[in-house]
Amino acid sequence: MELYLDTANVDEIKEIASYGLLDGVTTNPSLIAKSGRNFKEVIKEICAIVPGPVSAEVIATKHEDMLKEADELVKIAPNVVIKVPLIPEGLKTVVKLTEKGIPTNVTLCFSAPQALLAAKAGATYISPFIGRVDDTSWDGMELISEIREIYDNYGYETKILAASIRGPIHLKESALRGADCATMPLSAYLQLFKHPLTDIGLEKFLEDAKKLKW
Repeated sequence: MELYLDTANVDEIKEIASYGLLDGVTTNPSLIAKSGRNFKEVIKEICAIVPGPVSAEVIATKHEDMLKEADELVKIAPNVVIKVPLIPEGLKTVVKLTEKGIPTNVTLCFSAPQALLAAKAGATYISPFIGRVDDTSWDGMELISEIREIYDNYGYETKILAASIRGPIHLKESALRGADCATMPLSAYLQLFKHPLTDIGLEKFLEDAKKLKW
Protein backbone atom coordinates (compact mmCIF):
# COMPACT_ATOMS: atom_id res chain seq x y z
CA MET A 1 0.00 0.00 0.00
CA GLU A 2 1.33 3.44 -0.91
CA LEU A 3 1.34 6.03 1.88
CA TYR A 4 1.05 9.72 1.01
CA LEU A 5 1.21 12.86 3.09
CA ASP A 6 -1.62 15.36 2.63
CA THR A 7 0.10 18.69 3.17
CA ALA A 8 1.83 21.67 1.60
CA ASN A 9 4.25 22.03 4.51
CA VAL A 10 7.70 21.30 3.14
CA ASP A 11 9.20 20.65 6.58
CA GLU A 12 6.56 17.98 7.29
CA ILE A 13 7.30 16.33 3.96
CA LYS A 14 11.04 16.32 4.64
CA GLU A 15 10.45 14.71 8.05
CA ILE A 16 8.46 11.74 6.73
CA ALA A 17 10.61 11.43 3.61
CA SER A 18 13.66 11.08 5.85
CA TYR A 19 12.22 7.82 7.22
CA GLY A 20 12.09 6.34 3.73
CA LEU A 21 8.36 5.68 4.19
CA LEU A 22 6.79 8.30 1.93
CA ASP A 23 5.45 7.30 -1.48
CA GLY A 24 3.90 10.60 -2.55
CA VAL A 25 2.16 13.83 -1.56
CA THR A 26 -1.29 15.27 -2.13
CA THR A 27 -1.90 19.00 -1.93
CA ASN A 28 -4.72 21.42 -2.65
CA PRO A 29 -5.03 25.20 -3.06
CA SER A 30 -6.35 25.57 0.49
CA LEU A 31 -3.29 23.91 2.01
CA ILE A 32 -0.90 26.01 -0.07
CA ALA A 33 -2.84 29.21 0.66
CA LYS A 34 -2.23 28.63 4.38
CA SER A 35 1.51 28.69 3.73
CA GLY A 36 1.29 32.13 2.11
CA ARG A 37 3.70 31.01 -0.59
CA ASN A 38 3.55 30.92 -4.39
CA PHE A 39 1.54 27.90 -5.60
CA LYS A 40 3.94 26.75 -8.32
CA GLU A 41 7.03 27.29 -6.17
CA VAL A 42 5.63 25.05 -3.44
CA ILE A 43 4.76 22.29 -5.92
CA LYS A 44 8.24 22.48 -7.44
CA GLU A 45 9.91 22.22 -4.04
CA ILE A 46 7.75 19.25 -3.02
CA CYS A 47 8.48 17.44 -6.28
CA ALA A 48 12.21 17.85 -5.65
CA ILE A 49 11.87 16.15 -2.25
CA VAL A 50 9.49 13.35 -3.23
CA PRO A 51 10.26 11.23 -6.31
CA GLY A 52 6.76 9.72 -6.21
CA PRO A 53 3.50 11.28 -7.40
CA VAL A 54 2.66 14.80 -6.21
CA SER A 55 -0.97 15.82 -6.74
CA ALA A 56 -1.37 19.47 -7.72
CA GLU A 57 -4.98 20.63 -7.96
CA VAL A 58 -6.42 22.92 -10.63
CA ILE A 59 -8.36 25.94 -9.41
CA ALA A 60 -10.61 26.44 -12.44
CA THR A 61 -14.03 24.79 -12.74
CA LYS A 62 -14.42 25.09 -16.51
CA HIS A 63 -13.01 22.46 -18.85
CA GLU A 64 -10.87 24.70 -21.07
CA ASP A 65 -9.48 26.59 -18.10
CA MET A 66 -8.67 23.32 -16.33
CA LEU A 67 -6.72 22.14 -19.36
CA LYS A 68 -4.73 25.36 -19.47
CA GLU A 69 -3.86 25.10 -15.78
CA ALA A 70 -2.95 21.43 -16.18
CA ASP A 71 -0.60 22.26 -19.06
CA GLU A 72 1.22 24.72 -16.78
CA LEU A 73 1.36 22.38 -13.80
CA VAL A 74 2.84 19.42 -15.69
CA LYS A 75 5.75 21.63 -16.75
CA ILE A 76 6.85 21.97 -13.11
CA ALA A 77 8.13 18.40 -12.71
CA PRO A 78 7.66 14.95 -14.29
CA ASN A 79 6.03 13.54 -11.12
CA VAL A 80 3.16 16.03 -11.03
CA VAL A 81 -0.33 14.46 -11.02
CA ILE A 82 -3.18 16.75 -11.99
CA LYS A 83 -5.86 16.83 -9.31
CA VAL A 84 -9.36 17.53 -10.61
CA PRO A 85 -12.71 17.84 -8.78
CA LEU A 86 -15.38 15.24 -9.47
CA ILE A 87 -17.71 17.43 -11.50
CA PRO A 88 -18.79 17.04 -15.16
CA GLU A 89 -16.25 19.61 -16.37
CA GLY A 90 -13.60 17.87 -14.30
CA LEU A 91 -14.21 14.42 -15.75
CA LYS A 92 -14.32 15.90 -19.24
CA THR A 93 -10.87 17.27 -18.48
CA VAL A 94 -9.68 13.90 -17.18
CA VAL A 95 -10.64 12.27 -20.48
CA LYS A 96 -8.49 14.75 -22.42
CA LEU A 97 -5.56 14.56 -20.02
CA THR A 98 -5.67 10.76 -20.14
CA GLU A 99 -5.52 10.90 -23.92
CA LYS A 100 -2.34 12.97 -23.53
CA GLY A 101 -0.84 10.48 -21.09
CA ILE A 102 -1.04 12.91 -18.16
CA PRO A 103 -1.84 11.23 -14.80
CA THR A 104 -4.86 12.51 -12.88
CA ASN A 105 -6.28 12.34 -9.37
CA VAL A 106 -10.05 12.83 -9.18
CA THR A 107 -10.88 14.32 -5.81
CA LEU A 108 -14.00 14.95 -3.70
CA CYS A 109 -15.47 11.50 -4.30
CA PHE A 110 -18.27 10.51 -1.94
CA SER A 111 -20.09 7.69 -3.73
CA ALA A 112 -19.44 4.52 -5.73
CA PRO A 113 -21.25 5.84 -8.85
CA GLN A 114 -18.97 8.87 -8.82
CA ALA A 115 -15.95 6.56 -8.61
CA LEU A 116 -17.28 4.53 -11.54
CA LEU A 117 -17.52 7.67 -13.68
CA ALA A 118 -13.97 8.67 -12.77
CA ALA A 119 -12.66 5.25 -13.77
CA LYS A 120 -14.53 5.40 -17.09
CA ALA A 121 -12.93 8.80 -17.70
CA GLY A 122 -9.52 7.17 -17.25
CA ALA A 123 -8.51 8.64 -13.90
CA THR A 124 -5.19 7.41 -12.55
CA TYR A 125 -6.41 7.86 -8.96
CA ILE A 126 -9.79 8.27 -7.30
CA SER A 127 -9.87 9.96 -3.89
CA PRO A 128 -12.84 8.91 -1.75
CA PHE A 129 -13.05 11.10 1.36
CA ILE A 130 -13.48 8.57 4.16
CA GLY A 131 -13.61 10.88 7.17
CA ARG A 132 -16.05 13.28 5.57
CA VAL A 133 -18.35 10.41 4.59
CA ASP A 134 -18.29 9.24 8.21
CA ASP A 135 -19.21 12.78 9.29
CA THR A 136 -22.49 12.48 7.40
CA SER A 137 -23.38 9.25 9.26
CA TRP A 138 -22.55 7.08 6.25
CA ASP A 139 -19.85 4.39 6.28
CA GLY A 140 -16.64 5.56 4.66
CA MET A 141 -15.14 2.08 4.80
CA GLU A 142 -18.12 0.59 3.01
CA LEU A 143 -17.46 3.12 0.24
CA ILE A 144 -13.93 1.76 -0.17
CA SER A 145 -15.30 -1.79 -0.38
CA GLU A 146 -17.90 -0.81 -2.99
CA ILE A 147 -15.37 0.96 -5.19
CA ARG A 148 -12.93 -1.95 -4.92
CA GLU A 149 -15.59 -4.45 -5.96
CA ILE A 150 -16.78 -2.35 -8.90
CA TYR A 151 -13.25 -1.76 -10.17
CA ASP A 152 -12.39 -5.45 -9.85
CA ASN A 153 -15.64 -6.47 -11.56
CA TYR A 154 -14.79 -4.50 -14.69
CA GLY A 155 -11.01 -4.43 -14.66
CA TYR A 156 -10.59 -0.71 -14.09
CA GLU A 157 -6.99 0.21 -13.33
CA THR A 158 -7.80 3.43 -11.47
CA LYS A 159 -6.07 3.35 -8.07
CA ILE A 160 -8.16 3.90 -4.94
CA LEU A 161 -6.48 6.64 -2.92
CA ALA A 162 -8.24 6.75 0.45
CA ALA A 163 -8.36 10.38 1.59
CA SER A 164 -9.59 12.20 4.68
CA ILE A 165 -7.76 9.57 6.76
CA ARG A 166 -7.86 10.56 10.42
CA GLY A 167 -5.94 7.84 12.19
CA PRO A 168 -4.67 4.25 12.31
CA ILE A 169 -8.12 2.63 12.23
CA HIS A 170 -9.02 4.43 9.01
CA LEU A 171 -5.75 3.31 7.46
CA LYS A 172 -6.09 -0.29 8.66
CA GLU A 173 -9.63 -0.62 7.35
CA SER A 174 -8.72 1.01 4.03
CA ALA A 175 -5.86 -1.47 3.60
CA LEU A 176 -8.04 -4.45 4.53
CA ARG A 177 -10.68 -3.37 2.03
CA GLY A 178 -8.22 -3.06 -0.83
CA ALA A 179 -7.37 0.63 -1.17
CA ASP A 180 -4.20 1.04 -3.21
CA CYS A 181 -3.02 4.19 -1.45
CA ALA A 182 -3.89 6.42 1.49
CA THR A 183 -3.16 10.07 2.13
CA MET A 184 -3.22 11.75 5.52
CA PRO A 185 -1.97 14.80 7.43
CA LEU A 186 1.22 14.59 9.46
CA SER A 187 -0.70 14.16 12.73
CA ALA A 188 -2.42 11.03 11.43
CA TYR A 189 0.78 9.66 9.88
CA LEU A 190 2.67 9.94 13.17
CA GLN A 191 -0.11 8.05 14.96
CA LEU A 192 0.73 5.00 12.83
CA PHE A 193 3.93 4.48 14.83
CA LYS A 194 2.17 4.59 18.18
CA HIS A 195 0.93 1.82 20.45
CA PRO A 196 0.93 1.85 24.27
CA LEU A 197 2.44 -1.65 24.43
CA THR A 198 5.33 -0.52 22.26
CA ASP A 199 6.06 2.30 24.72
CA ILE A 200 5.78 -0.05 27.70
CA GLY A 201 7.96 -2.68 26.05
CA LEU A 202 10.63 -0.15 25.11
CA GLU A 203 10.70 1.28 28.62
CA LYS A 204 11.22 -2.21 30.09
CA PHE A 205 13.88 -3.01 27.52
CA LEU A 206 15.81 0.15 28.34
CA GLU A 207 15.63 -0.60 32.04
CA ASP A 208 17.00 -4.09 31.46
CA ALA A 209 19.65 -2.75 29.10
CA LYS A 210 21.14 -0.70 31.93
CA LYS A 211 22.10 -3.97 33.65
CA LEU A 212 24.06 -5.30 30.68
CA LYS A 213 27.82 -5.54 30.72
CA TRP A 214 29.50 -4.60 27.48
